[in-house]
Amino acid sequence: MSDLLFPANQVKTVPVQGETALYPVNRIFCVGRNYAEHAKEMGVEVDREAPFYFTKSPSTIEPTGATQPYPPGTENYHYEMELVIAIGKPVFKADLAEAKAAIYGYAAGLDMTRRDLQLAARAKQRPWDTGKDVERSAVIAPITKAADMAEIGPQRISLSVNGVVKQDAHLADLVWSVAELVSHLSGLYHLAPGDLIYTGTPAGVGAVVAGDVIEGAIDGLAPVRLAIGAAE
Repeated sequence: MSDLLFPANQVKTVPVQGETALYPVNRIFCVGRNYAEHAKEMGVEVDREAPFYFTKSPSTIEPTGATQPYPPGTENYHYEMELVIAIGKPVFKADLAEAKAAIYGYAAGLDMTRRDLQLAARAKQRPWDTGKDVERSAVIAPITKAADMAEIGPQRISLSVNGVVKQDAHLADLVWSVAELVSHLSGLYHLAPGDLIYTGTPAGVGAVVAGDVIEGAIDGLAPVRLAIGAAE
């Protein structure tokens, strides 16, 4: 085996409720505009032809409960509360039943976003990478196994900042269901264990500043929490 020029990055992992073993993160896919009211507040319409995606680097994973510095390069750092799908088996070109069977579990997550950079890129029809693929921006709570979660739909998804509710919806409001997302994405990629899918955010996104505490919840899942510190 060849020596490495420098130490390789450690694999990011997520705890699983009821397990001592950790879930290793392979890739992170994120779904855009998957709640109609959020699309409206962003000044765009839902694409009902097919879901669309962007990605975050696995290194952006941040465990719940962290305090992180306000990121560089932005003056408009936004929270986005999301249901996260954790894939548990290889799946490619799956139908809905196969897609659902490939889901290992679910988690509450935050897709933190440099909104000013995202919107500037969008206006110039450029990629969103600097707005979305932000260090420590894929915040996630422990995973709950799919078998321990009720059928996705009636659960409330909500987020508060400093105790004030900012986002409040239900998973039934998802434009594309979890099975539809996995099925569609598996037509574009060979999905594998360790792949995470952030499924989109409801309306009510907004900016945070140093000193703010973000708390998100989805019925039946462990809550997610993030504190924002001073800029470095």
